[in-house]
Amino acid sequence: MIELEQVSYSYGEGELLSDISISLTPGSFHFLTGPSGAGKTTFLKLCYGELLPTAGHVRLFDRDVRSLARDDIAEMRRRIGVVHQDCQFLDHLPIADNIALPLTVAGHSVHDDQSNLTELMSWVGLRARAYALPPELSGGERQRAALARAVIMSPDVILADEPTGNLDWEMSQRLLQLLVELNKMGKTVVIATHDLALIRAAKGQVQARVLRIANRHLTVGADL
Repeated sequence: MIELEQVSYSYGEGELLSDISISLTPGSFHFLTGPSGAGKTTFLKLCYGELLPTAGHVRLFDRDVRSLARDDIAEMRRRIGVVHQDCQFLDHLPIADNIALPLTVAGHSVHDDQSNLTELMSWVGLRARAYALPPELSGGERQRAALARAVIMSPDVILADEPTGNLDWEMSQRLLQLLVELNKMGKTVVIATHDLALIRAAKGQVQARVLRIANRHLTVGADL
């Protein structure tokens, strides 16, 4: 689904990632680890076409990102849900409308998808908060809303960038469980995290592989 072949990425004169080759196969689950500044977020951006590699090839669903026009990349991204670190919302809109934004941008009728939206908000435990504004939500509620927004279009792949970074342990466990459930539905999941306890907690819940970025290179560890 997503394939990196001898990929490198440089900022200015410095190389951040070097000679990375990996394939994220359908239905796989990965934890992406590494020290702060190692390039985890950059790796994820390469995986959804936000950045182009300075060397090598990135293929999204068998298409090289370099060959894609802007509209093609936008279409491709609908198959990839991203949970960003900063959880940006439009503060003047109720959280239900924020979650439904990808539908609106894609030209879908939110009214026609209302039952799916309601079901999704129930799944992440936010149905009772549908009309709350983003500033009124707790950190855990915002992260669950971010996950709901990332999967509203039923993507094939979910990329989550430090989704539990600002959450307590109980809420981190809840978010992990939601991502595990998505994987059991056949979704490919990648979670970038520095929380080794979260990775250990996944053992027994899901067959996952640990990827580590350090010193510009990616190493693939054993399955959990």
